[in-house]
Amino acid sequence: MSIYEKSNIDEKESSRTLSVIVDNQPGALARVVGLFSGRGYNIESLTVTEIDKKRHLSRISIVTKGTSLTIEQIKSQLSRIIPVRLVRDLTIEGPFIESELALIKVVASGLNRVEALRIADTFRAKTLDVTLQSFIFELTGKPHKIDAFVSLMKSLGDTEISRTGVSALARGFETETKLLNKIITNKSKS
Repeated sequence: MSIYEKSNIDEKESSRTLSVIVDNQPGALARVVGLFSGRGYNIESLTVTEIDKKRHLSRISIVTKGTSLTIEQIKSQLSRIIPVRLVRDLTIEGPFIESELALIKVVASGLNRVEALRIADTFRAKTLDVTLQSFIFELTGKPHKIDAFVSLMKSLGDTEISRTGVSALARGFETETKLLNKIITNKSKS
């Protein structure tokens, strides 16, 4: 066993948030997801949206878990996929904002209904639907906040949950616009 293998064994997996800019074309998402499934990497969260209609670009926000070596392999392999324009590891680049939206239905009766409303108020969840047997709440925030809310609601009654997945952006005044312009200009010259 080499020293490199030993140091890799000792390293714990950590969660990483990747921002991947791709050409908005059919099959782009399938290629990115295929890379993960084909190599046995797990995706904990995935969101996709068009960010630039004029240049037909989309952002894929991916939360995955792995050692630093695994994450570097993922980033390297993502960069080689044809529709991928830019891969950023927001977790190591510096501070970033992540947020998620969740819809949570809780079926509760008696005092548990009152408790569900109290907890929803504490978490600043929005009540979207009320019946005599259930509530549907909308909550936005960091994943751990949503996890805590869901856990509390599960203790009050039967629940049903729908979550959007994490969307993330680097903090600060710098944007990717200049970098994307440079990348797109260089690719169109070749």
